[in-house]
Amino acid sequence: MKRAVHPIAVLAMLAFLAVAPAAAAAEAVPPSTAPTPAPAPVPVPTPAAAAGGHIKLVLQKVGGKPLFAIVGQRVVVRGIVTPYVSGQTVKVSFYREGRKVHVKRVSVLAMGNGVGQFHIGFTSADAGLLQARAAHYATAEQVAFSARAQSVQFVNTNLGLGAKGKSVRLLQSELNALHYAVPLTGVLDEGTGRALVAYRKMTGLERSAYTGRRVFELLERGAGGFRVHYPHDGRHIEGDLTRQVLVEIEPGGRVRSIYTMSSGKPSTPTVIGRFQVYNKEPGTNSHGMVESSYFIRGYAIHGYAEVPTYAASHGCLRVPIPDAAAIYNWVSYGMPVDVYNENGGGSTHVRGNAGP
Repeated sequence: MKRAVHPIAVLAMLAFLAVAPAAAAAEAVPPSTAPTPAPAPVPVPTPAAAAGGHIKLVLQKVGGKPLFAIVGQRVVVRGIVTPYVSGQTVKVSFYREGRKVHVKRVSVLAMGNGVGQFHIGFTSADAGLLQARAAHYATAEQVAFSARAQSVQFVNTNLGLGAKGKSVRLLQSELNALHYAVPLTGVLDEGTGRALVAYRKMTGLERSAYTGRRVFELLERGAGGFRVHYPHDGRHIEGDLTRQVLVEIEPGGRVRSIYTMSSGKPSTPTVIGRFQVYNKEPGTNSHGMVESSYFIRGYAIHGYAEVPTYAASHGCLRVPIPDAAAIYNWVSYGMPVDVYNENGGGSTHVRGNAGP
């Protein structure tokens, strides 16, 4: 006889059958693990540090002491940049009398050994003191740096007696650097004119108290210096009949002062040789000789009213009266006087009637 199944039991059985598969599935899931760590960040490259920098400016196509250039002449500024970094540029500004007159940007080019360079030209149509300044502004590759060039004076070249200003002052400075006896007044006065005549004699130019372009071109090159013929004579005088100049020489063969002079004309030539000052006569004598220093018989170094640019005396070494006192005061008794002529002029015969 079959037993009757109670309804409640049937319901319990159905509930079990529904839950059993889920429990089985839950038992099949493996135990949970620790969270997977995030990937490490990729390092970002650090930009390279900007290179240091230094610049030096050098002026080219200029000359003189102090430096100068002629109005209209092209000067060149050379920049040397260390170290060289590709792709860099420099701004160059030009200032005349402190006022900016020109600006240009130039590229720095490689010149080898890790050094760069650039060149830039400039021409001034006006006289005045010029200075170039260069600036490299900071970039990602190279730091900022700057430099200034040495100043250069642009000059007008056509100067005559009475001219004044910076061009004249520079002319006087250049002549003074070469040891010509010249005032430093900024005015082309008679003293400057005499120095200019002496300079023209030394450089083989026409003997006048006027400059012109050629004079400044020669000054730029440092031409016109005096070569001492007797450097071992100590403190002495040299009378150069070839160039018609009288020169004071310090011990060691150092030139002190160069003066224009006029020696003996062909009919009454100056005696050549080595002599010594044996007498000094101050003031003006009956022959019109001023501040006379005699070196043999009647031959003397003295001031005179007429001192042409050529040989015209009666045998003496004439100098302009304004220069006579300075020469007389420098000359001493027993001082050697060397008189020579590279062209073979002059005479070895000592005349008894030599004069002014």
